[in-house]
Amino acid sequence: MLSKEVKEQIINDYKMHEGDTGSPEVQIALLTYRINSVNEHLKTHKKDHHSRRGLLKMVGQRRGLLKYLQANDIERYRSLIEKLGIRG
Repeated sequence: MLSKEVKEQIINDYKMHEGDTGSPEVQIALLTYRINSVNEHLKTHKKDHHSRRGLLKMVGQRRGLLKYLQANDIERYRSLIEKLGIRG
């Protein structure tokens, strides 16, 4: 579960300007944190298919945001995937 403090910390790390909560970088970072936590949950609860479906939905949502960012600003995209440690 994403606590308020953790969410604020992620937003502060990835925001583009003050009050920024909706930029693709922030959304992708929040989704990545949630994906990682659900992934850890699924390692111990292998038969939790409801959570697995939610995980796939979040991964698809993150993929769409990454495609958007890649198409519109490749430098921001590259720095974000490097900072998050995703894509290889």
